[in-house]
Amino acid sequence: MTPETGKSDRTGDTDTTGVTGSQGKTGPGEAPTSAREPDYRFTLANERTFLAYLRTALALGAAGVAAMQFLTAVHHEWVRRLIGVVLAVAGIAASAGAYARWRANVKAMRREAPLPPTLMPLGLAAAVLVVSLVAVYLVVFG
Repeated sequence: MTPETGKSDRTGDTDTTGVTGSQGKTGPGEAPTSAREPDYRFTLANERTFLAYLRTALALGAAGVAAMQFLTAVHHEWVRRLIGVVLAVAGIAASAGAYARWRANVKAMRREAPLPPTLMPLGLAAAVLVVSLVAVYLVVFG
């Protein structure tokens, strides 16, 4: 801090609230704001969650392809297609939702606002439930 202005003479100084003083900085595709940069630990945690959702999306997409390729013993083509489509669509939704969730969390953290609620876990659980019910059907009746 400089005594004359009361402002920091270095970028990245931390004030008494623990928030770094980088007001006005933006990332790619973000509008300039007067919000503050959040603690880097929260930013990294948000990125880890984003990557976890992407891993889940990739696994769901791969499982959809695998269902179409390897469930050849299923006598009903529609069952195999249903499983593959539900898994692939869940993967697409998880991927798109992961980015939307990451971006909403970044905005909320910069505004020092509560994080927005999400329906992503509910949607993923519903997709897995549908596929599991079809799998039980195949085991019992197939």
